[in-house]
Amino acid sequence: MKTIGLIGGLSWESTIEYYRLLNIGVKKRLGGLHSAQCVLYSFDFAGVEELQHQGRWDEATQLMISAAQSVERAGADFLLICSNTMHRMADDVQRNIDIPLLHIADATAQQITAQHVQRVGLLATAFTMEQDFYKGRLTQKYGLNVLIPSAEERKIVHDIIYGELCLGEIRQVSKEAYQRIIKHLVSEGAEAIIAGCTEIMLLISQKDCPVPLFDTTSIHVEAAIELALQTDPVIL
Repeated sequence: MKTIGLIGGLSWESTIEYYRLLNIGVKKRLGGLHSAQCVLYSFDFAGVEELQHQGRWDEATQLMISAAQSVERAGADFLLICSNTMHRMADDVQRNIDIPLLHIADATAQQITAQHVQRVGLLATAFTMEQDFYKGRLTQKYGLNVLIPSAEERKIVHDIIYGELCLGEIRQVSKEAYQRIIKHLVSEGAEAIIAGCTEIMLLISQKDCPVPLFDTTSIHVEAAIELALQTDPVIL
């Protein structure tokens, strides 16, 4: 089994899900007392969140590179960034380490295209919905047509992520707000929805969505398990 490297704490609420799903998945594959072999670097998210909202992305990039190098030195064979938003600096991170980075958008897009879906709605932080590092990759590399909510809806999605989900707060009124936004995206032609923030699945699930819902956390974990166990190697 390869050692899975994780950069987490972005927030720790979703990192718990990564760790839990990785261990459940490995145990399901191998049985017995098997669990995931991994190395985790976990940030204090308060400092990272401040850099994000102040637009200090160069400083955030240096933190991510340093964390990735620490994970590599600790013995990881490949790396996962346990956050969609922090894939903003994925290319810079990859250039500064010698192990592969398993990109969350690539793993997600591969599952979407396998289901012959072309028009997808994206729910995520404002950074991920509005900047090009994520939806641009989906469009340019995989030919997907990515729809995002209106400016007002994007603010709702973003504020719920940082003001509630990253704090472990799950509110019915917020679930209903997300469902309305999803319904709007579907009315505009979305054939599926990407839960493009690793905290979103703490709030909604497939039963809350009238079209296929792609859970980026679970997809990322599944791809990592495949690579770690070398049963069906992922092309990086």
